[in-house]
Amino acid sequence: MNQFKTVKPNPKAVLLLSSLLLSTPWASYAQLTAEANPSASQAHSNHGNTQEQAKTYTCPMHPEVESHEPGRCPICNMFLVEKEVPQANADTAQPQAEHTHSEAQATAAQVFDNPTTKVESLVKNQQSGATIKYICPMHAHIISDVPGTCPICGMNLEKVETGGNNQSIDLHISGSMQQALALKVATVKKDTLWKFVETVGQIDYDESQINHIHARVTGWIEKLMIKSVGDSVKKDQLLYEIYSPDLINAQDDYLLAIDTAKSAGSGSRYQDLVRKAGLRLSLLGMNDRQIKQLADSRQTQYRVPFYAKEDGIVKALEVRDGMYIQPSTEVMSLVDLSKVWVIADVFENEQSWIAKGQKAEISVPAMNINGIEGTIDYIYPELDPVTRSLRVRVVLNNSDIALRPKTLAKVSLFGGPNKDVLVVPQEALIQTGKENRVIVKQEDDSFTAKAVTVGMMSQGKAEIISGLSEGERVVTSGQFLLDSEASLKGSLMRLSSGHQH
Repeated sequence: MNQFKTVKPNPKAVLLLSSLLLSTPWASYAQLTAEANPSASQAHSNHGNTQEQAKTYTCPMHPEVESHEPGRCPICNMFLVEKEVPQANADTAQPQAEHTHSEAQATAAQVFDNPTTKVESLVKNQQSGATIKYICPMHAHIISDVPGTCPICGMNLEKVETGGNNQSIDLHISGSMQQALALKVATVKKDTLWKFVETVGQIDYDESQINHIHARVTGWIEKLMIKSVGDSVKKDQLLYEIYSPDLINAQDDYLLAIDTAKSAGSGSRYQDLVRKAGLRLSLLGMNDRQIKQLADSRQTQYRVPFYAKEDGIVKALEVRDGMYIQPSTEVMSLVDLSKVWVIADVFENEQSWIAKGQKAEISVPAMNINGIEGTIDYIYPELDPVTRSLRVRVVLNNSDIALRPKTLAKVSLFGGPNKDVLVVPQEALIQTGKENRVIVKQEDDSFTAKAVTVGMMSQGKAEIISGLSEGERVVTSGQFLLDSEASLKGSLMRLSSGHQH
């Protein structure tokens, strides 16, 4: 039996299969063509949109410059870049921006590869002499040996002058630019610098003239004659009266010793007893006049008065009428203002200028007092750890009591001279923390930055130990702008010297 059946072909199926086979090569060819040139297909589909939206190019540095064609800015010569499209078309513009960026990179690569441009990213090492280089103001790593434009932004390369190992940085500034910068110069010359210190101080009490008054017995203040701090006290003026059992017993003992000596005769033993009793009264605070009055009157005083031993001003008053006091109680303190101290602060770097016995001049602007002469009486042995300053004491006569303690004063201290030293105005210095520099104007009216070693600075002048010579001219106004330009050129000098980081 035959295992297979014979099937008759269907005429309609045969016709359909023949049509498919005939159309396949044309479809395959169209598909391959689309894959090989997708941009052509996309350009064909977007041809209508490209014609509707024209591209606009603008300068990155001068947005007011616009063009419908690529080119350069007429002001700064930079490449014009395509202006950003609205947000709605951002998806469409992104492939175009990437394409433009790729073209710019390719252009820059071609310029770098072109040997005629001679653009270098590193200046060749020059052992001596000056070298002219051209750099881009926007891209400092673009350095060329010849004039031209920057391959990245299209700006004109600026001319700079670099040296080898001479460390000299020359700046050429036009006359109009010097006037615009208001440059001022001063001549380096020899002068005498005085070790002159101008500082501030405070008037204070002469601590050697302060007298602390204590009662040497226990008792009660019965009558206080001083009413407040600041009262003026004269010598032998009554200060207070005190009731003290100790003083009463001491007076009685003294009178008893006198009576015993009189009744026993003129023996040395009894006379010594009288002397010791009187000494006891003196040590308890009674003066010689009071002891003599007690011996003459033979009457014990129950309210013993105490008097001032010298003139002064009441600095402190710690008691009032009726108060109970002990020997440890300070009744009051008096100070003599015929002499006062002025305590002035001197900076740490000026302490070597100061010596005991030097002249000083004190002014008190608040009291319209000027030109008081004094001398340095004492230099304190240690610096203030907070202000890092040295305290100096000046003694002043104040017989008319015109100077009041705790008043601020201006203090001028005069040291010795430092003769025949090179000096420049202090404002000419550019202090960076690591070194001091000045800008020197040369004979050809160019400028150069020089490092200097500075000595003492006083009265607005600075001593120059090394780095300058007499007769040179230094810039005193506008030097910081020149120093910034010199720092940029200094970076190029380090590159040209082979110091690469």
